[in-house]
Amino acid sequence: MRSPKDFFRPLAVGAPTPVREVPFRPSRMIHFFDPGNEKMAAKVPAIAPTVDVLLGNLEDAVAADRKEAARSGLVKIAKATDFGDTQLWTRINSLDSPWALDDLLTLVTEIGDKLDVIMVPKVEGAEDIHYVDRLLAQLEAKAQIQRPILVHAILETATGVANVEEIAGASPRMQGISLGPADLAASRRMKTTRVGGGHPGYLVREDPHGADTDAPRATFQQDLWHYTLARMVDACAAHGILPFYGPFGDIKDVTACEDQFRNAFLLGCVGAWSLHPVQIAIAKKVFSPAPADVAWARRVIEAMGDGTGAVMIDGKMQDDATYKQCQVVAELADALAARDPELRDAYAAAEKE
Repeated sequence: MRSPKDFFRPLAVGAPTPVREVPFRPSRMIHFFDPGNEKMAAKVPAIAPTVDVLLGNLEDAVAADRKEAARSGLVKIAKATDFGDTQLWTRINSLDSPWALDDLLTLVTEIGDKLDVIMVPKVEGAEDIHYVDRLLAQLEAKAQIQRPILVHAILETATGVANVEEIAGASPRMQGISLGPADLAASRRMKTTRVGGGHPGYLVREDPHGADTDAPRATFQQDLWHYTLARMVDACAAHGILPFYGPFGDIKDVTACEDQFRNAFLLGCVGAWSLHPVQIAIAKKVFSPAPADVAWARRVIEAMGDGTGAVMIDGKMQDDATYKQCQVVAELADALAARDPELRDAYAAAEKE
């Protein structure tokens, strides 16, 4: 068994020292693009300032005969683009594919200084993270990378869900975990062909009114992903990493997309994937606390002083627990306002009302 003292030592001679705490940076949307698509690549400089995270996708949605073009395209884009405060991520191919090793060898040695996070699909256990962890340390040492590249796992198999706690704590590199509902649905043999979101058949029905069980009764659609998402959020919170909702595939249904994102936000997720520019604005709106909520949180914090005891504000009791809840909202607002001037102004205006 490895000593706990070794956990924060580099896994290769010359590799950077692992982080002890995952730095929180605004990550409301992880915007996916195909770096092998010249039309998409040309839009990167314009899109980058509008998103928190820009992700060059090498895995799903990239055909097998285009994998190498996507990889080389990402290298070219990273070298030519100044991303400013926007994070650059990539999703490599799955570890059981013939492309994953070359993805890591190429990207870390050629653009490792530009990459913030590497997203690993279909992670099933700590062993997958351990493999990537050691290899990244070796490549960072070889390329003389000065800071560790972090790792983000996608939860998209039943085995991964069963092992989510050990995945979350597998390495100091772990930045976060995303829910991958489509592959997870297939792994579980769920009877849905949707990419995220609910299903009209997954519902509860109110009890009959009287003896007539055939009379109309109200039904309420349930959330297929609530259990998994809540378990993932708990695992991430327990290990100090960040939870994310994944993709919402029905691009045209912006209302349902917003609902799904908001459910994830309320449960504790810090962001979601955006697959189309229309979803960028939705994620930005949903994963930014409302100005009125931020103003209320600051009011409670001010009234509570050192956070002990209890006070009444507008007929509502506030104590140390609500104080901590308000701190979460206020700290997130501060981090987002530092990046988003429009949001900063909205928060300032709400506090003056």
